[in-house]
This record gives sequence, structure tokens and C-alpha cells, in this order.
Amino acid sequence: MEIILKETIETLGQEGEIVNVKPGYARNFLIPQQKAVLKDKASLTRLEKEKQAIAAKLAAQKNQADGLAAQLEGKVIIISKRVGDENRLFGSVTNNDVTSALDEAGVTVDKKFILLPDNIKTTGEYKVAIKTGYQTTAHILVQVVPKAVGDAK
Repeated sequence: MEIILKETIETLGQEGEIVNVKPGYARNFLIPQQKAVLKDKASLTRLEKEKQAIAAKLAAQKNQADGLAAQLEGKVIIISKRVGDENRLFGSVTNNDVTSALDEAGVTVDKKFILLPDNIKTTGEYKVAIKTGYQTTAHILVQVVPKAVGDAK
């Protein structure tokens, strides 16, 4: 079933694209959620009229994502945690920890855009991907270090 996307969906495509999906997915999710419309003559003419506005909106989103990616790329953040035997952490480093460390560094990122393959449970250096926009990703370096005994934090 061919539909026209009304918004960017990560797994399907960008706003304004015509994509082919299974009928149940379109009928039961995309169309009721108003994320897409059926491809017909009326919707195609509406799409043609709105193409410039959609292109401008997508360009602005791309510029914003590229700006955030440039701000993040190569950034090194240090997270100190209590450690036990063999440099294993008490607990783990999660998306929340990375988000709060980035906030302290002056960059605001939503925790759901931080792509940790699994929680970090040992000290060391880890390369972490952060999704900044549609098909745009930046990488930062997270250094997990042992917390000094006198630290109250």
C-alpha cells in the first residue's frame, strides 16, 4: 500500500516521501496516528503544493542536527563512579549519567538519543554514539574513572 508520510519516521523515511508499507501497518497505525495519508490524486496535489515548505523544514532540521553533531563530535566527558574489585563499578553508567555529564559541559541532549549498546560496568574509555537528527550521528568519548574516596558526590 502506497502512502505519503506527513512526518519523518526513522524506519520509513522523511516527511513528504511516498513509501510502500503493509496495508495493516498503514490502516492500523500510520493513518489513525496521522503520520501518513493514502496516496491518491488529492493528496498528491497537496504534496506538490507543500513541497517547498517541507524542503525548507527538512533543511532547517538538517542544519540543526549538523550543528549539534559538530558541537558534540570529539567531546570527551569524564564520569567518576565508585569502584570495587577489578575496576568494576558499583552500579553502572547509563544514559542518564551521560546526559547529566553533557549538561554540565553545556550541551543539552535528550537521554533517548544516546545510543549505549549496554550499560557501562567497568572503568575505561568508551566511544558513545549520540543521534542528533534523521540519519545524523555524533560520537563522544566517555571516560569512566574511579571516584576519589573523599568525594561526597
